[in-house]
Amino acid sequence: MKTLRISDSLHRKLTATLGTLMAQTGKMQTYQDAIEAMLARSVILPTELLADIDKFIEESKHLGFTTREEFLRDATRWRMKLFMENTEYVEIPKVKYRKLDAALKEMDAPYLSASDFINKQIDEVLGKYDCRKKKKEHEQRQRK
Repeated sequence: MKTLRISDSLHRKLTATLGTLMAQTGKMQTYQDAIEAMLARSVILPTELLADIDKFIEESKHLGFTTREEFLRDATRWRMKLFMENTEYVEIPKVKYRKLDAALKEMDAPYLSASDFINKQIDEVLGKYDCRKKKKEHEQRQRK
């Protein structure tokens, strides 16, 4: 058996994982079991991506992320929600979106926000489209 020197923080994580494993299985576990469990749950990401995440967290503290793990859990949940729900994601440059929001407020437009404006425009076009389809169907029935 070889000796491996590890940091105190890693030792705490291994010990916590070991405790969790023993609680889950009801059996004694070893550090090797804890390491294997951690590796089984691990995701390996490129160094550059990890650096980008760290930089983002540092520059965006107002968003509340303090660790990579928190950020990655949130990002994963958001992405899964996007794929699993019945919604479509449309990219609008932040500058344009904020400018539209400000313009609507300044112009006292009958919209609560840029999002409200976009949704109402979509509803209006779809309403016109439905009327057009009904009119076309009616005309086709008239011809028969």
